[in-house]
Amino acid sequence: MDGQMKTAVMTAIGKVEIQERPIPVPKENEVLVKVEYVGICGSDLHYYESGRIGDFIVEFPFVLGHEAGGVVVEVGSNVKNLKVGDKVAMEPGKTCGECEHCKEGKYNLCEDVIFFATPPVDGVFQEYVAHEAGLCFKLPEQMSTMEGALIEPLAVGMHAAKQGGACLGQTAVITGAGCIGLCSMLACRAMGVSKLIVVDVMQKRLDKAMALGADYVINGKEEDAVARIMELTDGKGADLGIETAGSQITASQLIKAAKKGSVITLVGYSASGEMTLPVGMILDKELTLKSVFRYRNIYPSAIEAVAGGRIPIKDIVTDYFELDDIQNALDSCVKNKADIVKGVIKVC
Repeated sequence: MDGQMKTAVMTAIGKVEIQERPIPVPKENEVLVKVEYVGICGSDLHYYESGRIGDFIVEFPFVLGHEAGGVVVEVGSNVKNLKVGDKVAMEPGKTCGECEHCKEGKYNLCEDVIFFATPPVDGVFQEYVAHEAGLCFKLPEQMSTMEGALIEPLAVGMHAAKQGGACLGQTAVITGAGCIGLCSMLACRAMGVSKLIVVDVMQKRLDKAMALGADYVINGKEEDAVARIMELTDGKGADLGIETAGSQITASQLIKAAKKGSVITLVGYSASGEMTLPVGMILDKELTLKSVFRYRNIYPSAIEAVAGGRIPIKDIVTDYFELDDIQNALDSCVKNKADIVKGVIKVC
């Protein structure tokens, strides 16, 4: 497909503008996707605000965005699994397929991954994207491309719940009620967790958690979160903790409120990348700490869960923006974190 497309290009820290770029040409194993929706992720905002996450440093110009859903408009010569008109969710990371991690099925740990919007790889805040056909998952008729875009953060939440061994009869505590915290909560519910407790300091996010099915919410600014968790669990503590806030405070709260022998899954990144935690308590309780780096082998089951109505993923969205309004969209998400739980860009 010849022509130009709109692309939201980050030209400096806190600065993005719409530019015209050529529409990409798909290779033989790729499809060309007309992007319809892209979620605004916390990592996008972090790059936008500071220009880096850990060792990943933005070099301008740079394109943000990695949570995308759209429609196939062209297929490469070797593509058999998709056709023009198919709605798809795009898994954003292309791995080598040859390393030890890939061959073990833990491809999210591949050292040579090419991942949308992770420097130096451009993201998908643009009208068209050429992407590996095997990483474009067809959506059922009843699913929208907006829901398809949200499969990416849902995959993180499902991976967090699976790492923690979420199952029927458990009580789980999720710290942080942003997008990933809410996705983790929804995943836990779908996996049978019986009691869901969500902790945050922003009331609108806690209200959203209640609307999505939390059994209890705790505002850490207004009450002692550990004491309240112990009260809600009859003094036993939680079977599963999922930490998505990236905070030393909340990670410590989970350790203190955990049942002996239970599991805590760490998802959120702290600003410094380091935390001081009560290791003695971890040892005394014989806790198991798990961690999450993106996800693996989850897109099909995540799509099935949404299509079957078990996970109402579209309900996490609070704000929609147009691609032409990208500067305001990112600024609003940065400055108004208390009210914007999840923002989505409508591309076309």
